[in-house]
Amino acid sequence: MKREKIIDLFKKAELIGTEVTVMGWVRTRRGNKHVQFVALNDGSTVRNIQIVLDMTRFSDEQLKPITTGSALRVDGRLVESMGKGQTVEVQADNVLVYGTADPETYPLQKKGHTLEFLREKAHLRPRTNTFGAILRVRSALAFAIHRFFQERGFFYLNTPLITGSDCEGAGAMFQVTTLPLNELPKTEDGVVDYSKDFFGKPTALTVSGQLEGELGATALGAIYTFGPTFRAENSNTPRHLSEFWMIEPEVSFFDITDNMDLAEAFVKYCISYALENCRDDIEFLAEHYDKELIERLNFVISNDFVRLTYTEGVKILEESGHKFEFPVYWGADLQSEHERFLVEEYFKKPVILTDYPKEIKAFYMKQNEDGKTVRAMDVLFPNIGEIIGGSEREENYDKLLARIEELDIPMKDMWWYLDTRRFGTVPHSGFGLGFERLVLFVTGMTNIRDVIPFPRTPNNAEF
Repeated sequence: MKREKIIDLFKKAELIGTEVTVMGWVRTRRGNKHVQFVALNDGSTVRNIQIVLDMTRFSDEQLKPITTGSALRVDGRLVESMGKGQTVEVQADNVLVYGTADPETYPLQKKGHTLEFLREKAHLRPRTNTFGAILRVRSALAFAIHRFFQERGFFYLNTPLITGSDCEGAGAMFQVTTLPLNELPKTEDGVVDYSKDFFGKPTALTVSGQLEGELGATALGAIYTFGPTFRAENSNTPRHLSEFWMIEPEVSFFDITDNMDLAEAFVKYCISYALENCRDDIEFLAEHYDKELIERLNFVISNDFVRLTYTEGVKILEESGHKFEFPVYWGADLQSEHERFLVEEYFKKPVILTDYPKEIKAFYMKQNEDGKTVRAMDVLFPNIGEIIGGSEREENYDKLLARIEELDIPMKDMWWYLDTRRFGTVPHSGFGLGFERLVLFVTGMTNIRDVIPFPRTPNNAEF
């Protein structure tokens, strides 16, 4: 008999009264000598299906292997439930145990577990209700991202994971090499001889696909990237990962206003899609972790984002009288507490800050006529601060070259990027969204390590 997913048993009314086959993992088993109840979950939904075992048809010995964590196949009839907590249930005719889980050693027993404990069991934590919900939301958001851009004529561009350039200029990159680390080849000057390395030059895992994305945009008009990026930043905070996923659209003939319009429409679309398609999961997470989650998601969808300059934002912060941990002054790189104050307390709406001082932004951002600021934009959300960072890109060859030289960025890494400003340059813009930050916001979780299946952080590369 064809297997039915548990989510379909709740959705398809025509299945009631029919013979069905379900397969999944046992959440709980309870009952008495007359009847036993098994809560079964197959990962398709946060909801469990109740399996009813009439003890006139099953022996204690048959049911002994059915413990929390064991995997079952159940053949039976789907009927309307007379009990509370479920609309339908399966009256079992046959049960096959695929795999048992020893109650003495299986880590995920019925009792509650802390998120910290579950991070140590990342190979098993997707089986919990919490992480099943998070991963389904993550999957839905990934689909929404592709759908949003594809519906608008963007092309999906795959940019390299191994690169010889540092897009952000931060230098916190993971080196890629095949050189023997115990016997590094050296030149006559005593430095590492990278001509002997696989690529013949120093290479690293990418921190961003943006620069290559700009190349695609100058040919295809509008592209987006969606892939893993890496930063060797020694940060053990709830907001940082060493391996994470980035979405980076780049669009030719776009100015900063077009860029802000795209970013606002994009995040609203993704959040709306999650609310529509993952309602059970989001309601579960709201009930157990963040009572204000759904209200906050609707808050972002239903409000126009406030747009103001960095200078205006700093003035508001300076005049607020609020005591911040980090000082506020023009030229400071705003911290999460400053960004959240603007969003949560002052405007009570999402905020897009623009025109940042050039000294605190990347070399590729278009310079304003004042010579002090660039056409940058950061999208700020409640509870999280910056969720998107972007800019209009500097399309003028001479200005971009001067900025590269000013920052001592090696020209050998930048010649191809500058070529796009020599051959048919156009105004263009783009932004980057850290996927895990979006998932963090939509799920209401507070630690970014809980919204990626297998987090990579300093001193942690398990699983």
